[in-house]
Amino acid sequence: MNKRLLAHAALIGANLIYGVNYSIAKWIMPTYVDPFGLVVMRAIGGVLLFWLFALTVKSEKVARKDMLRLALSGMFGVALNQMMFLAGLNYTTPIDASIIMTLNPIVVLIAALILLGEKITWRKILGIILGGAGAVILILSAGKISFESDHFVGNLLMLGNTSSYAIYLVIVKPLMKKYHPITVIKWVFLYGSLIIIPAGFNEFSTTAFETFTTDVWLSVGYVVIFTTFLAYLLNIVALNWVSPTLASTYIYSQPVIAGFVAIIMLQDEITWIKVISTALVFAGVYFVNLAGVRREKIKKDRT
Repeated sequence: MNKRLLAHAALIGANLIYGVNYSIAKWIMPTYVDPFGLVVMRAIGGVLLFWLFALTVKSEKVARKDMLRLALSGMFGVALNQMMFLAGLNYTTPIDASIIMTLNPIVVLIAALILLGEKITWRKILGIILGGAGAVILILSAGKISFESDHFVGNLLMLGNTSSYAIYLVIVKPLMKKYHPITVIKWVFLYGSLIIIPAGFNEFSTTAFETFTTDVWLSVGYVVIFTTFLAYLLNIVALNWVSPTLASTYIYSQPVIAGFVAIIMLQDEITWIKVISTALVFAGVYFVNLAGVRREKIKKDRT
């Protein structure tokens, strides 16, 4: 399979997982586990799964000069990202959180310009506008965004979450040119867990595991295995072949994917708003992808 097509498939898979995660994580917090307690579970599970999975690929020695970038990637991409996401989701609504997450590609675009020197083209800007419009229209069609003061802290944390993940996508990209994706992600999670475990250990230690039902354990398993291990793995693999801007644009597909899942499960129905929103989302991804294809073509023509 073409590497770029493989990257798109990986991004679709990752965002499918993220799209379902909003409702699952919201359901188990804080009734069964506090946000930081769940983050610790994700950190421990992620470290164990990634380091075990790393045994299946050739071991690589990481240069000491790259350890700082890996540590920063762990801080922004794992620690701050996960802690602010789950804490924010605990205080706000899935709809509020979904809309705030659509700011991610804009932050990535700015961070890529400052840190990597990527050019901001009209195709990227058009793609982000189209994708963002489609995602917001679809989310708003499902319910009203809340402006209650109780949700202000949660919305602020979600904004911090999307900004930290955007910075992670940009600073981790150069490492993909030097190391295998598994080498990168195992170190990223190790450094991230060194921050998460001390910060969330108190909430983790007070979790009443004896009250967990089968449904709760399955939900925690989804968050740890799918949202943490598999989704991060798919994203890091995709970053091998696409830009951080394109990878972040796929966040617009999360409400679309969630809508299709609901339709398949007979929990929703197709409407013109959903069709138009979906078209806008994929048009946005197309234009951002087109910008990346043109950039690669120019590089090839110069060599």
